Amino acid sequence: MLASLSQAEERVCTRRGDPENPQLSKNGDIMLGGIFSFHSSWKDRQDIYMHKPPPLQCTSLNLRGFQYAQAMLFAIEEINNSTYLLPGISLGYKIYDACSSIARGVRVALALANGNEVVSASSVAPCTRPAQVQAIMGETSSSPCMAIATVIGPFHIPLISHFATCACLSDKTKYPSFLRTIPSDYYQSRALAQLVKHFGWTWVGAIRTNDDYGNNGMATFTETAQQLGICLEYSVSFLRTDPPDKILKIVDIIKSSTSNVIVAFLSHKDMDVLIQELSGYNLTGYQWVGSESWIFDSQTAAMDRHHILDGAIGLSIPKAHVSGMREFMLDVRPLNSSSNEMFTEFWEALFSCKFNQSGNQRECTGHEDLRGVQNSFTYMSLMPIFNNIYKGVYAVAHALHSILNCDKTCNNTVQLDPFMILQHIRKIQFKTKDGDEVYFNENGDPAAKYEIINWQPTENGIVDFVTVGVHDASLPSEIQLNLQNNSFIWAQNSKEVPLSVCSKKCPPGTRKVLQKGKPVCCYDCLRCAEGEISNITDSVTCVRCHPEFWSNEKRDACVKKESEFLSYEEIMGALLTATSLFGTCMTAVVAIIFFRYRQTPIVRANNSELSFLLLFSLTLCFLCSLTFIGRPSEWSCMLRHTAFGITFVLCISCVLGKTIVVLMAFRATLPGSNVMKWFGPAQQKLSVLGFTLIQVIICLLWLTISPPFPFKNFKGFKDKIILECALGSAVGFWAVLGYIGLLAILCFILAFLARKLPDNFNEAKFITFSMLIFCAVWITFIPAYVSSPGKFSVAVEIFAILASSFGLLICIFIPKCYIILLKPEKNTKKSLMGKGAPKSL
Repeated sequence: MLASLSQAEERVCTRRGDPENPQLSKNGDIMLGGIFSFHSSWKDRQDIYMHKPPPLQCTSLNLRGFQYAQAMLFAIEEINNSTYLLPGISLGYKIYDACSSIARGVRVALALANGNEVVSASSVAPCTRPAQVQAIMGETSSSPCMAIATVIGPFHIPLISHFATCACLSDKTKYPSFLRTIPSDYYQSRALAQLVKHFGWTWVGAIRTNDDYGNNGMATFTETAQQLGICLEYSVSFLRTDPPDKILKIVDIIKSSTSNVIVAFLSHKDMDVLIQELSGYNLTGYQWVGSESWIFDSQTAAMDRHHILDGAIGLSIPKAHVSGMREFMLDVRPLNSSSNEMFTEFWEALFSCKFNQSGNQRECTGHEDLRGVQNSFTYMSLMPIFNNIYKGVYAVAHALHSILNCDKTCNNTVQLDPFMILQHIRKIQFKTKDGDEVYFNENGDPAAKYEIINWQPTENGIVDFVTVGVHDASLPSEIQLNLQNNSFIWAQNSKEVPLSVCSKKCPPGTRKVLQKGKPVCCYDCLRCAEGEISNITDSVTCVRCHPEFWSNEKRDACVKKESEFLSYEEIMGALLTATSLFGTCMTAVVAIIFFRYRQTPIVRANNSELSFLLLFSLTLCFLCSLTFIGRPSEWSCMLRHTAFGITFVLCISCVLGKTIVVLMAFRATLPGSNVMKWFGPAQQKLSVLGFTLIQVIICLLWLTISPPFPFKNFKGFKDKIILECALGSAVGFWAVLGYIGLLAILCFILAFLARKLPDNFNEAKFITFSMLIFCAVWITFIPAYVSSPGKFSVAVEIFAILASSFGLLICIFIPKCYIILLKPEKNTKKSLMGKGAPKSL
């Protein structure tokens, strides 16, 4: 406003610039503003700034703008005729044409705030007055709303949009007076990402409008998609006013891409331009996923004559029905309107006629019936958007009803203030006559709920927008998406869900390995290593099986390892068992022979008591090998090593005793020698008992401190568990073996010293040979035992026990049995005392 002096010296305020007059207006007690685009473009001009630029000349009549304005007028008329809402108060309106221009939108917003009248400037408050309107309905797009909200925000004039969805408008620090009756794109973008993920599309292309709506919406979609494992092969933007070559580049990108799904975050106007371009190249077969701006637009569907978008799926504002609105819109007449110029242009475009003109063109009468016309205006496909305008007007009315303390009448003395109205609008909560609940959250946004729409072409070529599910952002994330109808129609009328992935899913048994330099959705499938599995599709890692399990051939499950131990049922175990029993029987037979011929000289001469004790110990040696066969248990592990150690010490002690007896016997034949009285039968038994008792003590200490125990060896074989006996205390084990070795070496040395004594009475040679076999067996046993895998190490140990036992049995007792049974003539005292015997005997 500019203060100036008139000729009469009266101080006045006038608005600078050309006056802006509303296209539709009506006086009322309280005025509401409206900003809609009755035209979709304007004439280009070249401003040279040499003179004042002329007003913008709008072109391309936009029927939607009239529909939006009619929805606002319907709500105002319904409120004015209401007896319960704002009784006695009439609402007026001023509706401007923004002409799809952001600059013009800001200009008309200022006109709604200031007005065009000349105002007297008092000395108290020069050039100040209340706002011309208490709230503004509009604009349709996000970018104009951002500009308008920025300008009128400091004045706290409520701006309520029905179709501006950019999430950026929820920022109340930048846009404090902005509210909307359509959900924020923050929820829509996340819902689109969840929808794409639901159908398994991980490799998609993205196209967006190059404005605040498209850029912010796609940014949220991209962020959510990355969290859900979705990759964008490309993401391009354009605006319908861009040069044709830029749109051609987008067509080339789509043609060269490998993804079959395209997410289009476009305004319906930009979508119309893109469809026209794609139709020229017949780019069908792509699965389109759309935002609410175009997915439910009948005009876009009508333009898709080449069926580019068949099977498209996307989010739409829930269907709505406002009773009486359709009839109100179809009852419009240009002669009934207070703004004949605007309605005349609308009428002429709608019916292709001219008022007051003769000639080839049909003349308009003004009484044509809209109900007989089939076009986007009468189709009412945008009823959900009309309902948003309807709810916005009612939100203002309810706020005014509260401020004016209306009951049967309203308090007209209340001074209205836009800031007060804004605060009350944020707090209102009511239901429309058709049951829709209206309220705003702290960001000025409504509840986010969408319908999922599927484009299903019919036989007559018209697209049927079929609701196949809902998305409710107020629910937990895992149940927000609810697909209720499985009868989808996909691209090219297919009934199978299209596939759009960079790499096929990795089956169980494999893991994903990223391809170098490519997004995470592009990968190779690598088979899991041995002992590892993956039992889910698209696993990023292989899980190692528990030590007791191993991976199967497909690497998708862990199977229990086969337990390996030397059992009686297998051939090797059975042979060793038979050999052990054969040795036991053989020892028993020798014992029977010796017992049967115990009075014969050869038995008596070889110390029969030690011989029977030796046979008994050999029997135990053969039998103790059986404890090594079968599944290891606590008792068998303790028994096998201790029994082996004690029985072998008992055996070697007997052999050692016999060797000492031989040496003492020949030593006693020397004149004056009485050594035999120091090593008689009692001393021989005590020596055997003493030697054996030492081993028993060692074994008891071993079992007390750290006894052997059953152990599962997972390291020997990959796919087998070796059941074996752990030593417990290695010191105890080597003490047992060392003591046996010490006695065996001592016995071998004594027998070696007695080897040249007279043959007839001397068994030292046989003892020497048996000890030589014993030592050789156990020396070779050590490397064989260490190098043998699994159960074969146990078999080697059993073989060493049996071999050394057979060596003692055969070398010491078989020659005597041969004489007893086959050469009885040598089993006489004379024969034993024959050639080579000392003369004293």
